Amino acid sequence: MDTCASFKGYGKVDELEEAAFKRKIRNQKIILSVSLVLFISLIIGVVAGTLVHRKDSRNADEVPAAAMYPAEAIKSVCSVTLYPESCFTSLGASNTTDPEKIFQFSLTVVMGSLHKVSSTFPGKFIDGKEDPSVKEALRVCGTVLRDAVDSLDDCISSIDGNPISVSRINDLKTWLSTVVTDQETCFDALEEVDAALVTEVRNLMKNSTEFASNSLAIVSKFLRTVEENNIPIHRRLLETERGSPPWLTAAHRRILQEDKPKPNVTVAKDGSGDVRTITEAVERIQNKSESIFVIHVKAGEYVENVVLSKSLWNVMIYGDGKAATVVSGKRSNGTGFATFVTATFVAMGKGFMARDIGFKNDAGPQNNQAVAFRSGSDRSIFYRCSFEAFQDTLYAHSNRQFYRECDVSGTVDFIFGNSASVFQDCKIMPRQPLPNQFVTITAQGKTDPNQNTGFSIQRSEMSPLGNLTAPTYLGRPWKNYSTTVILQTNIGGFLNPLGWLAWQSIDPPSTIFYGEYANAGPGSNTSSRVQWAGYKPTLTAAQASRFNVESFIQGTSWLNGTNVAFEST
Repeated sequence: MDTCASFKGYGKVDELEEAAFKRKIRNQKIILSVSLVLFISLIIGVVAGTLVHRKDSRNADEVPAAAMYPAEAIKSVCSVTLYPESCFTSLGASNTTDPEKIFQFSLTVVMGSLHKVSSTFPGKFIDGKEDPSVKEALRVCGTVLRDAVDSLDDCISSIDGNPISVSRINDLKTWLSTVVTDQETCFDALEEVDAALVTEVRNLMKNSTEFASNSLAIVSKFLRTVEENNIPIHRRLLETERGSPPWLTAAHRRILQEDKPKPNVTVAKDGSGDVRTITEAVERIQNKSESIFVIHVKAGEYVENVVLSKSLWNVMIYGDGKAATVVSGKRSNGTGFATFVTATFVAMGKGFMARDIGFKNDAGPQNNQAVAFRSGSDRSIFYRCSFEAFQDTLYAHSNRQFYRECDVSGTVDFIFGNSASVFQDCKIMPRQPLPNQFVTITAQGKTDPNQNTGFSIQRSEMSPLGNLTAPTYLGRPWKNYSTTVILQTNIGGFLNPLGWLAWQSIDPPSTIFYGEYANAGPGSNTSSRVQWAGYKPTLTAAQASRFNVESFIQGTSWLNGTNVAFEST
């Protein structure tokens, strides 16, 4: 685990100055008005303080940290990144020793690079391409790169003149994690159709991927250093912010607390509502509205592909029951669609909520990847919903997501993606795949150690949907930093004793984090589990607590005030 020693020294400070600085940060007024400058200054002070005590430390009257040269400051900040060379080169023009300004400048560097690459898709590459699947993969790149620009814009806007609290830093980590994920999704789409093209595009996007990772690393280290040094700032801030976030207005709270709030639009196949299709209802939503837009979908099966783009915020959709109101589609990879666009229903705008409704992909197991639902919505909530398909049922793509009392069924990798998602009191139901196929419940896609992403299945039940004879596993690590935990869950006897499956028969790197904690049922015995370096058959209570609603997705603030039950610990 990284500590504050990961930061190279900004210079030396006098011990008395260091003590005074520590006393100062404990002052109540500074705690309540903390900004990013304070976080960085704190890190400087902690690191410099440890350096003073070294045997080879210089005299106490040496130049303090704040007086160091810009190049030294930038080098120190960049030392925590995966790509220190590109970090130092790209941030040199900032010409400042202020770590806050260095971080802000890093975001503008990422933005410039992302704008440049996003403008090339799909146009630059699509010319001369005849294969429709390649063209579609390039269009996926265009979509996710534009989404990455939007997420980065959220980062820049959130710190524009605003004080930085710990929750704000968690927001920044989430949105920068999504910027990294969006770019990786472009590569995933291309990998399905043209491996050579992936290499070409990776080279083109080298700067944007490295710059985004660098910014994520910088902001991630701020919070981690505060936590690891047991500094009281973050605890007090969480107490003051836990009540009512600024975006959760009285009007929001009233709507979210109602079981069946008055809809803006009612959808009914029989013509008894305002419109007959969900797509027609979506067309009535205003872009980037802070108000909640409520859609009631009456009982029936709605055969359509619905897309709520990233600009459609705060949409609530509810049905008459997860078995009574169902949205279904048949797009699949096997019929020529990129996996990313096979989803029957897509929600990307922040604050999405679905309740008492089912989502299904009817393509069948013979058509390979066929997504029922894809979510990239930050602070999204799914309550009493069902997700039914075979391979790749639920694409929990990115950002923070919460699932409560939901049913998810499928075969291969049927919960996948790179969001930070918590599943509570859900029914996870593997089903029989094609002959000679195995079943893997999860495939988590974390690619960067600083992303705050992963899957946490907590207090749920795993049991087969119908007859299941195929070898079945809790999941397999999709990427080098895949993170998945199963907590306090009842696991049926269907599970292969190994518990987990390697990707392509190669043991995963030690950088993954997989674990189990306090599970029950015949499939919970871990004595014959895989022997991977990154797998922990018995998590400690402290390790498991990192993946609860409060710690992992900061869910208490945005789940409070809804009528959705949740357990924060």
